[in-house]
Amino acid sequence: MKNKTIYALGFFDGVHIGHAALLETCRELAREGRWNSGVVTFSAHPDTLVMGQTPRLINTPEDRERLLRQGYGVDSVVTLPFDKKMRDMPWKDFLELLRRDYDAAGFVCGADFRFGAGGAGNAGLLAVYCRAESLPWAVVPEQTLDGIRISSTYIRELIMDGEMSTAVKFLGHPHILTGKVIHGRHLGSTLGIPTANLRLPPELAVPKFGVYMCRCVLDGKTYPAVTNVGVRPTVNGQDVTVEPWILDYEGDLYGRELTLEFYRFLRPERKFPDLQSLKEEILRNADQTREYFRQRPVQTTFNFQPLFSVEK
Repeated sequence: MKNKTIYALGFFDGVHIGHAALLETCRELAREGRWNSGVVTFSAHPDTLVMGQTPRLINTPEDRERLLRQGYGVDSVVTLPFDKKMRDMPWKDFLELLRRDYDAAGFVCGADFRFGAGGAGNAGLLAVYCRAESLPWAVVPEQTLDGIRISSTYIRELIMDGEMSTAVKFLGHPHILTGKVIHGRHLGSTLGIPTANLRLPPELAVPKFGVYMCRCVLDGKTYPAVTNVGVRPTVNGQDVTVEPWILDYEGDLYGRELTLEFYRFLRPERKFPDLQSLKEEILRNADQTREYFRQRPVQTTFNFQPLFSVEK
């Protein structure tokens, strides 16, 4: 019995404070039964096959799993393919698959969660199934903050509009992007402002072009970073890049993996009359970023206040 798992069901894009309510409920049920806690998610967004359109995502699957495991302490993350077979699977078969193949001991979902062929499965049917099978279960009601329904769609729009500080509030943690450093044009080095270059995965939502206050996590250490997202109009750039200048760091970063934590939007991207003007503005942004983190010492924690009650 101790190896069985209570699973929270959903896609969990962004892993925001609404999801946190599901995850805390999942952990609570797991503690009561001395089971493990886990998450069932999908490698691709269900809308790709169900609606015929793929929404831009907040996180890569790898960052999503990192947030779930490190941020919220779940014991396991099951990432299933969302293919035609999964799309057409009857809702009861989906639950029985999780019991048979993944040792599910019970389930937690949001009040609006739908699953199974045609979205026929819902929270009510999940409750009926679990009662009939004598399984623990919980349905978490819709979560709101400042009178606004918390959703990945809303947070995604905030990020794309450059409302990063509000997005962080609804996420409950910084917006994160992990990637390997690739070679760029080395322009920053000539200005005395060496930047790392990350490729933004095409499936992700693009933050509003501009400069952000960030922290960089590298080899377990953190550094403040001034990060430009955009096309670098001053040097006639065209491709969208993510370029952090990692403050107070020296070393070769090419080919290394780092994580950026986005906290606040500083200014829109714009074309400067010359490189010296660009350099002066970036140095000013660096001072702003250092001061921001000096006044607000932060840790990579994922704090939230449960806003829910458990149904059993």
